[in-house]
Amino acid sequence: MPPKRRFTSKFKIQLKAGAATPAPPVGPVLGQHGVNIQAFCSEFNEKTADKKAEGLTIPVICYVFEDKSFQLEFKTSPASVLIKKELGITKGSAKPNTDKIGKITRAQLESVAKQKMTDLNANDMDAAVRIIAGTARQMGLDAEIK
Repeated sequence: MPPKRRFTSKFKIQLKAGAATPAPPVGPVLGQHGVNIQAFCSEFNEKTADKKAEGLTIPVICYVFEDKSFQLEFKTSPASVLIKKELGITKGSAKPNTDKIGKITRAQLESVAKQKMTDLNANDMDAAVRIIAGTARQMGLDAEIK
């Protein structure tokens, strides 16, 4: 949820859970917005420590205020990351339209959609499943929607 008070800038960055360091790409992005790099890294790592074991990528929106303080808004992991975790695969197909790497069932699609539902633009589970199925198809998977 965006902050109630006025912010001067905002940016979005995706990092591995619990693994933010001042090294690139984090440092340069934070530096150009005037954010305290060490404070950002420690807050991000503290709030994502529970997901570190899973190795998930966590998107975060950082709102920067006039006094250079900041507020973090955490999002759910990208659908492709959740699909790879659900199926236990390391990456999608290099040629998704011609080389299929496997299948994903309706139950697996629903599992990913439930995790991602807060960030999806869907009114019901069926619409959410169709959105996740589209991502799965772009990864080279055959999606069983019905």
